[in-house]
Amino acid sequence: MSKQYETVFILTPILSEAQAKDAVEKFTTIITANGATIVHEENWGLRKLAYPIQKKNSGFYHVVEYTTTEGNVVDVLETEFRRDERILRFMTIVLDKHSIAYNEKKRKGLIGRKREESTESKTENA
Repeated sequence: MSKQYETVFILTPILSEAQAKDAVEKFTTIITANGATIVHEENWGLRKLAYPIQKKNSGFYHVVEYTTTEGNVVDVLETEFRRDERILRFMTIVLDKHSIAYNEKKRKGLIGRKREESTESKTENA
């Protein structure tokens, strides 16, 4: 049976753009090499952390959503996260049918844009 996962990881902010891209490429290669298919990938960029991690106040956030029938993809990926010193934090979750539907709507722009449009129209009317 196929399962869909979403992994969020935070890279250390001392990396250059090229180094961050290399790290992301390494982890996406690990995902695909272990039999998974990447559904969606999103770079959130440099963001401030809620609390300091390893004396750092910001980090490069990256999200990868993937589907697999193999159960060991997550284990292999998280082992590599633990071994790589560029990773500050990571989290992997299994998506249920509601989360998958929500992510699809979000990618199509059906979720999240209306709020921005409504606040813009309120400021125009004021």
